[in-house]
Amino acid sequence: MFTSLLRRVLQPKKIIQTSRRNLFASQQLFSPTKSDNLPEHSDEVLHAPLYMFTEEETMMKETVAKLAKDKIEPLVREMDEKSQMDPSVIKALFENGLMGIEIDAEYGGTHSTFFSSILVIEELARVDPAVSVCCDVQNTVVNALLLNYGNQEQKQKYLPRLATDMIGSFCLSEAESGSDAFALKTSAVKVGEDYVINGNKMWITNAEHAGVFLVMANAKPTEGYKGITCFIVDRETDGVTIGKKEDKLGIRASSTCPVHFDHVKVPESNIVGTFGHGYKYAISMLNEGRIGIGAQMLGLAEGCIDHVIPYTMERKQFGRSIWNYQAMQHQIAEVQTKIEAAKLLIYNAARLKEAGMPFVKEASMAKYFASEVASVTTSKCIEWMGGVGFTKDYPVEKYYRDCKIGTIYEGTTNIQLNTIAKCIAQERQG
Repeated sequence: MFTSLLRRVLQPKKIIQTSRRNLFASQQLFSPTKSDNLPEHSDEVLHAPLYMFTEEETMMKETVAKLAKDKIEPLVREMDEKSQMDPSVIKALFENGLMGIEIDAEYGGTHSTFFSSILVIEELARVDPAVSVCCDVQNTVVNALLLNYGNQEQKQKYLPRLATDMIGSFCLSEAESGSDAFALKTSAVKVGEDYVINGNKMWITNAEHAGVFLVMANAKPTEGYKGITCFIVDRETDGVTIGKKEDKLGIRASSTCPVHFDHVKVPESNIVGTFGHGYKYAISMLNEGRIGIGAQMLGLAEGCIDHVIPYTMERKQFGRSIWNYQAMQHQIAEVQTKIEAAKLLIYNAARLKEAGMPFVKEASMAKYFASEVASVTTSKCIEWMGGVGFTKDYPVEKYYRDCKIGTIYEGTTNIQLNTIAKCIAQERQG
């Protein structure tokens, strides 16, 4: 039911338009009409509000929200309890074009935009952040890496599958290289025309379901991190084993597993991009991915408070609803303001990225702030609901558990603050 509409909605769009002069030379976002009562001066640039979506973007948000409500929400509690993604959910993501949002139509993808993927991630997270991160990593990391750095042969082989029926995983973290990602020990040794990979990766999202892994391994340790190279490794390759799934606090339906590489032989043609540039690609993908995690945390906070505000208006104490107490209104207003601020940071970072402008600082700010807001929002929501908020009878406690990962993966809060500070210093010195 949703497939045809989503395929129609998620089409390549020019997404930044100003009156008679473009705000950005390469992209267009907003086409004002006479009914908008906007100035018609030919020399005036009209800056579209961050909330000003195209009709297609609005339809997409609404359609994905309906999909999440109808197809995912009924399964959320069971998936969380079993720590298992229901196969029908993964199937629905693929059937509705949500796992290949930026992949070109020639490869079977939806051929839409980065901003579209951010809207999708946000809407899915309103219902289940575990499903959202599955979609997020596929689009903003795995697909993006191949789209940006893969050669034509690699794109033809893998993108059609990634768009239609195969999940991919990004293998960077190890036991001794978390925040210090480039201290990784996984090696790739040249043997004839092949490379032999040995090592162990940790905390790999989507590993349980992945059909292909993008593996960061050091192929020239004498060069330090400049020896890190990205390799495509198919799941069925001899020597690849998926370890026991982690028993996590939150986002339990999202699989997180160690992946072991024991004398895994891959051809030299499986190198993505340039030899020794893996560290550059990892940084680039994580910078984009952080906007996606910010969107996940945003949707999580929105979904949580959407459950709680109606409750405060219905729940009565001392003869009136608890909403009618000024202290409660002030607390909710404060949290809602923080959610709004997080949304603006995320949308701005996404628009900057899409416009080809610098966005590293803004991405880190968005991810850092949205993660903190999600933590505050979910904690307050439990307090506002009282005892029932502390039970599994309501979804609020799950949002509370799910949000903690936002301060950890794709760069911890301290790493985001380091990045922001570094950017500030560069701006001041430049």
